Amino acid sequence: MNTSLSPAALEAQKSAEPANAQLNVWLLVVAQSLGAAAPPIIISLGGIVGQMLATDPGLATLPVSMYNLGLALSTIPAALMMRRLGRRIGYSLGAALGLISGLIAMVGILQGSFLVFCLGTASAGFYGACVQSYRFAASDAVAPTQRSRAISRIMIGGLIAAIIGPQVVIWTRDLWPAAQFAGSFLGQAALALIALPVLLMLRMPPPAPEEVDGYARPLRDIAGHFRFIVAVTSGVVSYGLMALVMTAAPMAMVAYGHSVGDAALGIQWHVLAMFGPSFITGHLIQRFGKITITALGLVLIAVSGFMALAGLDLLHFWGSLILLGIGWNFGFIGATAMVTDCYTSPERAKVQAINDFMVFGTVAVASFGSGRLLTLSGWELINWLMMPIIAVVLAMLAWQAVHDRRKASLR
Repeated sequence: MNTSLSPAALEAQKSAEPANAQLNVWLLVVAQSLGAAAPPIIISLGGIVGQMLATDPGLATLPVSMYNLGLALSTIPAALMMRRLGRRIGYSLGAALGLISGLIAMVGILQGSFLVFCLGTASAGFYGACVQSYRFAASDAVAPTQRSRAISRIMIGGLIAAIIGPQVVIWTRDLWPAAQFAGSFLGQAALALIALPVLLMLRMPPPAPEEVDGYARPLRDIAGHFRFIVAVTSGVVSYGLMALVMTAAPMAMVAYGHSVGDAALGIQWHVLAMFGPSFITGHLIQRFGKITITALGLVLIAVSGFMALAGLDLLHFWGSLILLGIGWNFGFIGATAMVTDCYTSPERAKVQAINDFMVFGTVAVASFGSGRLLTLSGWELINWLMMPIIAVVLAMLAWQAVHDRRKASLR
């Protein structure tokens, strides 16, 4: 806040800040609804288009893997760009690249070029990195006590995106009969174009000089704190295990005699379970605390694994995927809220960037390796492997909770 303003101007600025904060949050919800619709388009069609264009069938899923890799590698550059230019300009540039990436993918299909198509999906990863950081932008826009609720609102946008993305595929896949699915990637570009004016309406102030040039602890010092380790590990495990199981589940369902339609419906219920609880997650975090809700999310992911191990009927697969989605929601939102307690304003960009790099780098590895792990080890072993990992993270969360209580009792 500019302290050189007159008292009357300062009062006017103070009264405007809460309204701007709420406006920014809702604009980010809309932007999330549009921007997060791109991954369902890429993920649902990337393998199909890859089969059409690739000369080697083994490379069919490379476009999807390139998107995940592009997202992971873009998290740090995107955060550094926003630190220098501000979120409004940075996010607008991200949406512009999202527009261009959709057009590149469309051209790749029209020209029958697998390489150009992969370039389009890979470049979409930068836009994806920007979209994934909307949750941090929302938390930064409000008072600390409102951060968990702001993050939850952004995740509601993911629920809307999960509906928009598949519908765009349905409406546009036959736009060019001679080049099936080219229209769907034109639709992806159109969604990014619609998001541009929404992002330009953001009223976030440019980075203050002290935020850009102020003292920030070295990253190794921040990363050495147990609180940061617990927060990042919780996010990595929540998202990484979800991605591993979600990617393997449809293949396992088909392998055990269920139809492709049953598998698709199971994933649809899973995605709804991922984002549906966002209406209440923020309230639960305010009521019970970040650590408790994060731990509850991890427990639900473990329960989903036990349900998958209980049998191979449709009920076991669907029930497991629904529990996995709810567990991801609690675990990931809770972990994100925990990360916001680990940095000062000058440290914000690099801490958020390294968190997302680790989370989505893990997701990229999980997407690359889940199919091979399923083939080599089987569906049951994948679910058993989750249990010791979750137990370790729950122990870390318990230790942090005990430490916080002791610290509070000494005040």
